[in-house]
Amino acid sequence: MTVGVYGIVAGIVKLDDAGAWLVHRAGEDAWARVQRACGAAILSAAPWMMKTLSVVGTAAMFLVGGGILAHGIPWLQHAIEDLASKAAAVPGIGAALHLLGSMLGNAIVGIAAGALVVAAVSLVRRAIPARRSST
Repeated sequence: MTVGVYGIVAGIVKLDDAGAWLVHRAGEDAWARVQRACGAAILSAAPWMMKTLSVVGTAAMFLVGGGILAHGIPWLQHAIEDLASKAAAVPGIGAALHLLGSMLGNAIVGIAAGALVVAAVSLVRRAIPARRSST
């Protein structure tokens, strides 16, 4: 799964190179025009896809990091699972609510941990005077 995800991400990151290569294809036949049009479309979509990838990647990191932290703190993991299990009792959509409840709990843990790290780094940076460059 990890290889697949990173392969897709690598492909998205390199799409602009493929688009540029296609845009510069020589020739005036129909196939060359199709290739140039596809290259132009890829180049137009690449910034949108990179922005989407950054948002999705950040959300994934909060979910995964929060899940790792929650699994390492038994009482927190049990609290998240208890809440998700209560959501599972809702008729018709309980299974989806159980999954979303677990994900939301892990995301909250990940965001809280990230906020604590940012606060700690900010405090340390304020406490240590900045070095001045001699140039």
